[in-house]
Amino acid sequence: PLQKKMTELSNFLTKLVIGICVVVFAVGIIESVILNPDGLSISSLGSTALNTFIAAIALAVAAIPEGLPAVVTIILSIGVSSMAKRQALIRKLTAVETLGCTNVICSDKTGTLTQNKMTVVEEFTANKELLAKAMALCSDATIDLGETESKGEPTECALVNYAFNNNLPKYELEKTEPRKAEAPFDSNRKMMSTIHLKDGKYIQYTKGALDVLLNLCTKYLTENGVVALTDELKSKILEENKNFASKALRVLCATYKEYDSIPSSLEPQDLEYDLTFIGIVGMIDPCRPEVFDAIEKCRKAGITPVMITGDHKDTAVAIGMNLGIIRSEEEAIEGSALDKYSDEEMIDVVTKYRVYARVQPEHKTKIVNAWKARGMITAMTGDGVNDAPSIKASDIGIGMGITGTDVTKSVADMVLAD
Repeated sequence: PLQKKMTELSNFLTKLVIGICVVVFAVGIIESVILNPDGLSISSLGSTALNTFIAAIALAVAAIPEGLPAVVTIILSIGVSSMAKRQALIRKLTAVETLGCTNVICSDKTGTLTQNKMTVVEEFTANKELLAKAMALCSDATIDLGETESKGEPTECALVNYAFNNNLPKYELEKTEPRKAEAPFDSNRKMMSTIHLKDGKYIQYTKGALDVLLNLCTKYLTENGVVALTDELKSKILEENKNFASKALRVLCATYKEYDSIPSSLEPQDLEYDLTFIGIVGMIDPCRPEVFDAIEKCRKAGITPVMITGDHKDTAVAIGMNLGIIRSEEEAIEGSALDKYSDEEMIDVVTKYRVYARVQPEHKTKIVNAWKARGMITAMTGDGVNDAPSIKASDIGIGMGITGTDVTKSVADMVLAD
């Protein structure tokens, strides 16, 4: 915004100065003619014209505010220093002024609005031991012998801690079922798979979003063994999922599949089908206490807070209403629903929603660009790699200094050190 205003000021001053110079030159010539009613010689007229032209040029040069860039830089530097004392590191000088003009703040949820301290508090399964084992083994978080807390990505740490609290420490599980292959997590697939050697055979554990995984399941694990996954059982699972989500819990699903030998192809599409449903867990990620006041201050300042998350819509709605970002479910929408809108249509649609659930990185960028197209100065906050494109696209990108990835911080205009 500052650069745009400076450009407008420059254009205005340029036109004003040129206009004044033309007037001064014209007045000088006319005055010379009036003062010499008997007429001027060509040489004297030329001399007068030259002197008047030089005077006009001198006036134009004097009118240029040479000190303005220095003054602006000094003022912005003072702002940078002031922000640094409040643990906000400004990477671009102009971002200080942009921050003061912000109309909309689009915020990632996990780790930004919430504490990113996941804890499993609910489960739905016929075999709790297998569910805990699958969740722990199909993750990259670790826990050392003698420790009570795991290390790694917060969501996976919660799963490993869940297994540990059920007397299934991951370091023991890995001895009896070592990992032999994997299909890493991908945000588009919303799942990951690992293959383990167990008693001379191989077992695959797949964990991820229920709405995706359930469509890949054909069997259901009961207390009496494995049965076909019927529509009735699917409805029961989805009902439990909705129940978890209404409590603002993040839901993850675990499945398994058995092989006589290790699969010849480890491509996700060759592994993740014909799965057996084990169960789901619900994790709580408490909101940061300071977020409530921050959102209220935003509203009083005329700033619109927007929450963007990859969570299930019901979970996003529950958290959004708890934080005061939305007042009804009608103000929330899933990322998949945004695909039907063109960029032009999105400009009109974007004002209807304040919570976006199940979004992909490209959806975040689409949301930011739509707000910008409406003339709103838009900020985007986040900490993950998938937030980087939208942070770069925003008027002011804000990265998280402690939990943020290097990619996110490198494209951000401002980094929050605390």
